[in-house]
Amino acid sequence: MAALASSLIRQKRAVKDDQANRPVTNKRKPCPKSNKSLCQKQILVLISKVRLCGGRKVRNEKRPEPQLKGIVTRLYSQHGFYLQMQPDGTLGSTKDESTQFNLIPVGLRIVAIQGTKTGLYLAMNSEGYLYTSEHFTPECKFKESVFENYYVTYSSMLYRQTQSGRSWYIGINRDGHIMKGNRVKKTKGAAHFLPKVIEVAMYKEPSLHDMVLPNPVLHQPIAHQLN
Repeated sequence: MAALASSLIRQKRAVKDDQANRPVTNKRKPCPKSNKSLCQKQILVLISKVRLCGGRKVRNEKRPEPQLKGIVTRLYSQHGFYLQMQPDGTLGSTKDESTQFNLIPVGLRIVAIQGTKTGLYLAMNSEGYLYTSEHFTPECKFKESVFENYYVTYSSMLYRQTQSGRSWYIGINRDGHIMKGNRVKKTKGAAHFLPKVIEVAMYKEPSLHDMVLPNPVLHQPIAHQLN
């Protein structure tokens, strides 16, 4: 029995030594099919990212432009006249409620005054004359201020008296004549307007253009009204 046990022990040791001396085989290479599947997955992920980026770009292009909340109104002077803009752009005053204006905010207490029917902007030039402009320019910007009597004044953002710094205002005198801005004082009724709001409306921000010489034809019909 002892001899048999010793023989079994020697056989087991021989098997272990044989396994220990046997060369280790290399790890099996991944199947080409598996590599192909991995590449396909990476391509699909890449395509998904491209589509996602493309979709975002399209959404950005369709994003609506910023809008400004303004009002449609009539400008009623304290002297009893409405500011009027005729279809040809001529400015004047009237007793009836014929002309409506868009008051579009373009800054802090700064507005653009646009005729609702004509689409023309009210502007004041370097001599204080009011005129109408097809394009929105720096001369079309007016500061809107509330006076002590709750009337509103509109002064040019571009021009004022050189020495005193006094602002130039939109004004209508007691006879209904439009005045030169440099002759209108904010304390007088000529400069005081009461906006009669018709409705609240949304507007696109006007595109600012460089100043151009105003059309002299638009000045001739109102030249006799300027005081």
